Amino acid sequence: MAARDLQERIKKLIVDRRLPSGAPLPTEPELMEYLGASRNSVREALKALQAMGIVEIRHGFGTYVGSMSFAPMIEGLAFRTVAGHYRGEDSLLQLLELREAVETGLVSRLAGRLPEADLVELDALVLRMEREAAEGASLAETDRAFHATLYRGLDNVLLSEVLEAFWDAFHRVQRDLVGVPQDPRVTCRQHREILDAVRSGDSMRAEEAIRDHFGNIRVRLSATGAPRPPETTGAPRQPEPHTRHNERV
Repeated sequence: MAARDLQERIKKLIVDRRLPSGAPLPTEPELMEYLGASRNSVREALKALQAMGIVEIRHGFGTYVGSMSFAPMIEGLAFRTVAGHYRGEDSLLQLLELREAVETGLVSRLAGRLPEADLVELDALVLRMEREAAEGASLAETDRAFHATLYRGLDNVLLSEVLEAFWDAFHRVQRDLVGVPQDPRVTCRQHREILDAVRSGDSMRAEEAIRDHFGNIRVRLSATGAPRPPETTGAPRQPEPHTRHNERV
């Protein structure tokens, strides 16, 4: 039986038995009998599924249903963007456009619909961001919390996880490849405008605020110029110690 077929049958077993993340899978001998396959074939199929996050192999304990996270997608997006960057492509801008398309399409659905508790939390996050900017501190975690709280109002776990995946890939590549200059006061002002637009219930204003935010990022990315060749064979350039690369955008 082909390796792909074994993987599909193990996935079907998980679905048919309605096994949640963390649930134990049948033992290796049981899987060999169930699949009619050799030990090596079963192990190879499980290793492939583990790479996808579908199963988790805990040596000495057994095999369990995995977390099914977007980690493999993040790795793929990040590597694709890095490889394209060193080929002289606008791969980082392309990933930015993907984020922009998703967020622009979603923010209008939030205008005037967020509960007061979420609006209060978002307001507190913008105030914290403004304090951090005044103190010269990193805005990274507060910025991330703002967007996570904003789209939490859609009550769609899958959407939230996809957005997180896009963010992780984008910021990992941005941090490792380019130093994007940033005025934290502009970042704060743009997030305040996004919040005010959503609170006002004006969906067009909310979309425009998101577009302005991403437009500013696009201009700053374009200003970084062409990529420099890697300093080590096949490895992305690491940031200089004195340069700050950890700001969220």
